[in-house]
Amino acid sequence: MKTLIYVPVIHTSADLGSIAKAVAKRGMAGLGEEFWKEHERTVDGFWDAIMKYFDSIEVSGFKLYQDGMIADGEIGRKIVEEGAKKGSKNHEIVLRLLERGASLVKTEDYSLVKKEYDYIKRLTQAKSIPGKIIAYLRYRLIRNKLLRQRDEFIVRQINEFLERGETGILFIGVAHRIIPLLPQWIQLKQVKEVEKTREYQEIFQQMFISRKEARKRFEELARYLVSPVNQM
Repeated sequence: MKTLIYVPVIHTSADLGSIAKAVAKRGMAGLGEEFWKEHERTVDGFWDAIMKYFDSIEVSGFKLYQDGMIADGEIGRKIVEEGAKKGSKNHEIVLRLLERGASLVKTEDYSLVKKEYDYIKRLTQAKSIPGKIIAYLRYRLIRNKLLRQRDEFIVRQINEFLERGETGILFIGVAHRIIPLLPQWIQLKQVKEVEKTREYQEIFQQMFISRKEARKRFEELARYLVSPVNQM
């Protein structure tokens, strides 16, 4: 049996690179600065809970799979170190795991990751309303296909490099849907429930349209995300 510890990722501003400022500006404009800051505190609390969990277990020999990780070895480690320096909680945790004896596995195909990033970058940097609409429609047309291709590649990497009896840790964004693609001989352990984490993200996006109706459930899910992780 192979074991995979699944960590659903909620991206922080530090994970978004050059588009971070545009995303934050849009968020504060649509939701208000106070609510945006509340969301950022929830995300920080979420990552603190994840960090405390991994600090409490032995991880030597574990294999690490990371959303967007296009390399392993020294290059992969440098990517992680750079992300941690820029303030990525996700990469900070991965770096701590590497320092404790875990090893990094190339998780994604570079061409697929770059293609999706380029679409998102065009969307966030569009200046005019027509430009934003066109960029959005183009991204919507290709998004599901790209995600499916990325998910299939990730599952192949997990199955190929995770040996019987070994444990892997996967950090992956909630937009991905790899669980149905995993072979039955991989035992899955969810650090935080994927569906609840995904629901939080979806409600957060709905808040741009209808704040009042979504607020109560959003707050419930925020409390869940920052709560300590139960031992598995």
